[in-house]
Amino acid sequence: MPSKSDDYKAEQIQVLEGLEAVRKRPAMYIGTTGEAGLHHLVYEVVDNSIDEAMNGHCDLIEIVLHSDGSCSVKDNGRGIPVDIHPVHKVPAVEIVMTKLHAGGKFDSDTYKISGGLHGVGVSVVNALSLWTKVEIHRDGGAYTQSYKKGNLDSKLKRVGDSDEHGTTVRFLPDKGIFETTEFDYQILRNRLRELAYLNAGIRIILSEENGKSQKFYYKGGISQYVTFLNRGKTALMSEPLYVNGEKDQVQVEAALEWTTSFRENIHTFTNNIATREGGTHLSGLRTALTRSLNTIARKRNQLKEKDPPLDGNDVREGLTVVLSIKVPEPQFEGQTKTKLGNSEVKGIVDTVMTESLSNFFAENPSDGQIIISKCIQAFQAREAAKKARDLTRRKGLLEGGGLPGKLADCQSKDPAVSEIFIVEGDSAGGTAKQGRDRKTQAILPLRGKILNVEKSRIDKILGNTEVMALITAMGCNITGVEEDDVFELENARYHKLVIMTDADVDGAHIRTLLLTFLYRHMKGLIHAGYVYIAQPPLYKITKGKKMDYAYDESQLKKIKSKFGSGCTVQRYKGLGEMNALQLWETT
Repeated sequence: MPSKSDDYKAEQIQVLEGLEAVRKRPAMYIGTTGEAGLHHLVYEVVDNSIDEAMNGHCDLIEIVLHSDGSCSVKDNGRGIPVDIHPVHKVPAVEIVMTKLHAGGKFDSDTYKISGGLHGVGVSVVNALSLWTKVEIHRDGGAYTQSYKKGNLDSKLKRVGDSDEHGTTVRFLPDKGIFETTEFDYQILRNRLRELAYLNAGIRIILSEENGKSQKFYYKGGISQYVTFLNRGKTALMSEPLYVNGEKDQVQVEAALEWTTSFRENIHTFTNNIATREGGTHLSGLRTALTRSLNTIARKRNQLKEKDPPLDGNDVREGLTVVLSIKVPEPQFEGQTKTKLGNSEVKGIVDTVMTESLSNFFAENPSDGQIIISKCIQAFQAREAAKKARDLTRRKGLLEGGGLPGKLADCQSKDPAVSEIFIVEGDSAGGTAKQGRDRKTQAILPLRGKILNVEKSRIDKILGNTEVMALITAMGCNITGVEEDDVFELENARYHKLVIMTDADVDGAHIRTLLLTFLYRHMKGLIHAGYVYIAQPPLYKITKGKKMDYAYDESQLKKIKSKFGSGCTVQRYKGLGEMNALQLWETT
């Protein structure tokens, strides 16, 4: 049961900044006025409730999407203070709702750990909403207050007695500010589920008014999260390894499980914030894993003295990790402020993880044997892949560039204007070659479905003819062979890679396989905006001299209706059925 605290009062509310600029420049405060910014409003309010939960004052959070487009967040925490602020001479709740960065989380005595410290507070939600209503239950009373566009609409009123405790904030986003004001249930569900995993024992309920409802409650916390992430995979352990330790006020919590897959899957969080760019906690985790598994492998003689050490890629193959740390004052860096910068955290995570890994392998020798055997197999595959890559490079140098024989290259040597079209098979390749602008457009036909790299080791990937043809044609390296691999975007021979597959199920599958390969091993091309998908039509409709193309069934229906009866419909089963002019016109 959450605790009621008498030491959370108006004097604990500190004010850092006013609200004046929020409505004028909303993107400065919530990142965007698009869909992500809209949902950020919900997260800001939920963050306050999570802060209460993290500090032991709340165990239930309810989010309701109302039929009028508003959203309410209710918790059973202590309730925002309603007494008069000693400096500002108004109720504390009014300060929290109308002043930027105002709240108890900036007082280290009130909140030792805060998940919303990177955020801007519930006042921004108030500022960017047409109206906001707050209901508070605390100290035996029930109180309400309302706002319009961030300004006070009604003063704080005591509306009755109450045995409950907690806060409800309901708000209607301003349509004049946001590109969309319709909340996406799935987006909210994913984040709220994540928060429930990260905060074991908290109940979070998401509901649509008069609609669906989901409850998220995970007693097992991040261990259950790892099991969820590994659904459909074969685990190499009887259960995930759970780690929990603290040093110098930094709390380290982690859950790890090796599987038979070939991909690592690591999720890191700081104070419940997803650190997608990693940071010092991830560095500490990686260091501990690599050093610990090398030490254990040599102790057990699974790795001989003469053998080179396992590298990070080897020990993390098939490993799923959720690492969640709590830091009193996190420092976020990086382009999107999702990279932890606290230098002291690396050593703390390293120490806690090393001790736990050592204990686990000592207490679970059979699991350890299997895990280290997998790491050694990964090492052997990587060595084979390295040799294959080096051989390809040497061969290319000896043969004067070594471009794939089936590549119909463009005349231009300027990557900025050069494009490469990846097509299915020689039939489509022939049509594409005839319909291209040979000055700037290259064509690379691939035979059938390429390898599913998600389920393949690196040596098998580099042994695949179609994959190697694509790598060689692009002219830049791939990542994932060695831990320190850096993608060389500057060596890309084309600044536009266009996947042009048939408009059918097989074509979609090939497109997915290609995108998976690019995402896993040439992600720099995607980040640079070099990857495109061509959309060929499914149908050609003709009637007399009239002709049009349809890309789906609904377009076909409209065109047939427009042309009237007696029109002819040709369905393209593949790009090879189109002539060069049709391909040029439509794709």
